Amino acid sequence: MLTLVALQHLYNQTNHSNMRRQERVIIESVYPQLNCGEFFIKRVVNESVTVYADILPDGHDVIQAELLIQHESKKKPKDIRMQHQGNDVYFETFKVTQQGFYTYQLRAWVDYALNWQHGIEAKIKDGQHVVSELLDGVQYLNHIRKKGNKGEKEYIKTLIGYFENETEYQNAIQEAVSEKLHELFIKYPERILANTTKEFKVYVDRKKANFSTWYEFFPRSSALEPGKHGTFKDCERLLPKIAKMGFDTLYFPPIHPIGEKNRKGKNNTVDAQEGDSGVPWAIGSKHGGHKSIHSELGTEADFKALVGKAADLGMEVAMDIAFQAAPDHPYLSSNPEWFRKRPDGTIQYAENPPKKYQDIVNFYFENKAYKALWEELLSVVMHWADLGIKMFRVDNPHTKPYYFWNWLIHEVKKKHPDTLFLAEAFSRPKVMQQLAKQGFSQSYTYFTWRVSKGELIEYLTELTQTDMKEYYRPNFWPNTPDINPYHLQGANEAMHLIRYALAATLSGNLGIYGPVFEYMVTEPFPNKEEYLDCEKYEIRHWDWSHENKITHLISKINGIRKENAALQQTNNLRFCHIENENLMAFYKWDDDRANQLLMVISLDSHNSQQGMVQLPMAELGISPGDGLHLRDLITQNDYQWYDEWNFIELSPALPFHIFQLNQ
Repeated sequence: MLTLVALQHLYNQTNHSNMRRQERVIIESVYPQLNCGEFFIKRVVNESVTVYADILPDGHDVIQAELLIQHESKKKPKDIRMQHQGNDVYFETFKVTQQGFYTYQLRAWVDYALNWQHGIEAKIKDGQHVVSELLDGVQYLNHIRKKGNKGEKEYIKTLIGYFENETEYQNAIQEAVSEKLHELFIKYPERILANTTKEFKVYVDRKKANFSTWYEFFPRSSALEPGKHGTFKDCERLLPKIAKMGFDTLYFPPIHPIGEKNRKGKNNTVDAQEGDSGVPWAIGSKHGGHKSIHSELGTEADFKALVGKAADLGMEVAMDIAFQAAPDHPYLSSNPEWFRKRPDGTIQYAENPPKKYQDIVNFYFENKAYKALWEELLSVVMHWADLGIKMFRVDNPHTKPYYFWNWLIHEVKKKHPDTLFLAEAFSRPKVMQQLAKQGFSQSYTYFTWRVSKGELIEYLTELTQTDMKEYYRPNFWPNTPDINPYHLQGANEAMHLIRYALAATLSGNLGIYGPVFEYMVTEPFPNKEEYLDCEKYEIRHWDWSHENKITHLISKINGIRKENAALQQTNNLRFCHIENENLMAFYKWDDDRANQLLMVISLDSHNSQQGMVQLPMAELGISPGDGLHLRDLITQNDYQWYDEWNFIELSPALPFHIFQLNQ
């Protein structure tokens, strides 16, 4: 507790500091900002940032406020005048057109020239004689005379003559309140005792940070023949099919040598049998570590060839970064100090009780040689980035220090600014949010477990209507190799279509683990949200030539996503009222509202559902009776609606509408 003497000392210090401040304008409640500017907000190229602030002077003087915008590559900031919204709230929007960091500051001041013009106008309207006021205004004209171009200087010279000569009184008062002079005061402000905020940052990524469609599969399960280990060459054979389905990101689990010590067997057994392939996330053996490739997949040249062929088809290859090691990883011999030993000299394997990972040991980030560890892990990412990988899915980032990720991501982006990082963290909300603040480009979400209408609306409202929209880019996955959610276990075709349609239309980023998802392979490990015969523990053989209704509709939906900017982002989203808890309706639009869509999705995979959906008339800018043309982009059927409330019926055969709206 502070003593009275200490409190008095603190007051004196504060009082003395404030005595040095003559600014008459307060700037507060700046939005957007994160943690008082500690973290940057996020955008992608050609998106906009709208900045709000409460800005108020003492008294009733006229003030002006502006944004100072500067990209890190520019030497000087650009100033943009802010608009007064009312109630002392000012706002302005700027567009970010380059990748990298922008800074934005707010600056405000009492504008004595505009204050003079406002005052003299009121006096003139009141019939007062303003000769003295005109002479007072000459000082503000002289400021413009120093700054203006040739024509402006001539105009100001003339005005000064009017103001200083009583015979030109009528001309003087006419020009004193003119819009032309007002515009010159705006153009050439005299920022006397301006108050300026600290700098806030926005980081701008390429568009794919907002809009990506991921397809995950295990390359070792890509072989044509049962019982064979797949190769990168086998994966090349699958590329046209995956591209045809409309995916733009091909994500592989770890492709490195797999540990042989404590190797797991099928269905997570701890006694691996001869020939068991092990878990790809148990990285490292005598054959190499995080910079090596599993020999049965192919060579580095084979991998680069695969990356190139994927690019030819419009896809990027995303790699898994799993900063953990198998017990026989070379790091344990070369750098034992990076691992924590128990009192008996052994190294504790990884655990997340009740789960046990006997085939994995964790890095000890608190060790005294942590700097060397950080540098080595950075070199792992740089190794693959230098080979052309621009997208990384990071395994369990929440089990490593936040500041480590902040540093690593920043260092990678210095050399490879196109690089994107997806945080695989199904953890507590604030943990997931912190990772996004520290620099992750995209984040896994709770969508996998949000099933009911109320749950989905509540979660999407949090993602799109709170501060999270400024920094947290969700990536919706209906399933993953780790998660076989209960609502998909034994689920029918309609449920798979419902979950994909929700993910694809609610979020700009989505992903599926295939071909498990589209082939509806959902048999669970008893009483768990896990797959029986999971690919994490064994090689599976798939008939990759098989196509069905789900693959067809996934292709259609992904094509619609590529053609409609409204679906290439997450935040422009409003839910529409519909009088049925089994039906969900929502409206999405692009920033220019040139592309507007209405989605209606049934949440019932077994029964037909009916309801009346309320159109967002105000947002659409239409009145009842105006008429609205809707085209279902799946069926290509056309509809004309004239009323605010309209009838909808959906069946499990096709449990969703994706309507394009045109007035």
